[in-house]
Amino acid sequence: MSGLRLLALGVGDAFSALYYSTCLALEAGGSWLLVDCPHPIRKILREAGLSAGAALDVAQIDALVLTHLHADHSSGIEGFAFFARFLQGRRLPLLAHPDVLARLWDGHLAGSMEAAIVEPGGAPVRRCLDDFFEVRPLSEERPVEVGPFSVQCRHALHSIPTTALRVRAAGRCLGYSADTAFDPTLIDWLAGADLIVHETNPGLMHTPYENLARLPAALRAKMRLIHYPDTFDLAASTIEPMRQGQSYDI
Repeated sequence: MSGLRLLALGVGDAFSALYYSTCLALEAGGSWLLVDCPHPIRKILREAGLSAGAALDVAQIDALVLTHLHADHSSGIEGFAFFARFLQGRRLPLLAHPDVLARLWDGHLAGSMEAAIVEPGGAPVRRCLDDFFEVRPLSEERPVEVGPFSVQCRHALHSIPTTALRVRAAGRCLGYSADTAFDPTLIDWLAGADLIVHETNPGLMHTPYENLARLPAALRAKMRLIHYPDTFDLAASTIEPMRQGQSYDI
């Protein structure tokens, strides 16, 4: 068995009525790394954990990697952070590129998280991102270490700042495209990974399946598809689609 395991928490796109929004959990040496965080993240974790025979909840997550701020990838962060901060008394390590972090608080979380009542009848006090997270900016130049994981990023082609990832642990490597238009240079960057998880979806800012189906057979053999629409024909795909709740040894 591999020392690096992937659990497909959600496999759907932003409009899916069949699946949870795309997010992943990686496990190595008993540590869990969450990749993106849609709502309802505790339910997503619980159901995928039950499918894979693992007890999985916020308490088991050791760090979060955020690829971008579209809601289908980040809408669960508020609830996750409140649970960790006020029920567990901890700040969660948060890894994201500075371009993603730049709008995370003021443009995404502050409206519901910046004011807190700390004593009955008292005036609200102001919170900030650092009250909830231990922020660790990702770099395109060098990997960032968190627990047993080493995380490196690269910009993807999307409508807002988005990063693809290479995550290494236990001598293995996962490559993840995140949301992106078809980009041969990104696929070259991911190609050295032991397992490549690549999105597929219609639209200008996503990757059509037909482009991936034309890749060399050896590359397609270690690629899995995610973020697909409900209408995607899973049985007809020449690249194996990821299945929600399934565990993969890398």
